[in-house]
Amino acid sequence: MMGVGKSKIDPCPLSLSWGKSPGVEMSQRCQKSVSKTPDDLSLCHLAEPGPAALVSAGEHEGAEGRGDMSEKEDEDEDEVFLKFVILHAEDDTDEALRVQNVLENDFGIKPGIIFAEMPCGRQHLQNLDDAVNGSAWTILLLTENFLRDTWCKFQFYTSLMNSVNRQHKYNSVIPLRPLHRPLPRDRTPFALRTINALEEESRGFPTQVERIFQESVYQIQQALWKESRSSGRHQALS
Repeated sequence: MMGVGKSKIDPCPLSLSWGKSPGVEMSQRCQKSVSKTPDDLSLCHLAEPGPAALVSAGEHEGAEGRGDMSEKEDEDEDEVFLKFVILHAEDDTDEALRVQNVLENDFGIKPGIIFAEMPCGRQHLQNLDDAVNGSAWTILLLTENFLRDTWCKFQFYTSLMNSVNRQHKYNSVIPLRPLHRPLPRDRTPFALRTINALEEESRGFPTQVERIFQESVYQIQQALWKESRSSGRHQALS
């Protein structure tokens, strides 16, 4: 959330009871059938299901289908459009968590997430897309490790292009120099120098935060995010 958005993760058949296998039950049935006389034997167990049974099976499958759709809708409703996502170098996870805590607890800007908390087992590009489009603001954690990580360079270029190509994402990319190991200004990529960065060590940091993370901007982006997701679900069903 992205919305990030926030990261998604076979029951045994009811006809099988604990401690019994299908082979055991079938063996017991066969033994009972053998004990019968030829006159008592019938083909009732081999008969094809009648129309009523087929209808019942169809209704059961339909109910399962509706249940799956209902579960998917519930999952969509549970998804949250995040206030921010922090993109950071792999070695800066602890610093990213600290900054997240500052924004959420000291300034009440929540919910947020750091990139390291995105769902595991998914492609990085998919996680990046969900993180950027599932949140109102993308924070780039500018540390000395930032330029050493090729993936970070890709992240900030992708985020900048997204903010340029999507009108509602304009001014949504926020470079932030944290207290610990901040990236010097003279080493900051030119593309990021054009954007006013948040300076955590600056006395004006609280004012900057309040000016940037406005609730009205979040609500506008959240409404657009919900509209986009709703449109995507309708297209998938049609």
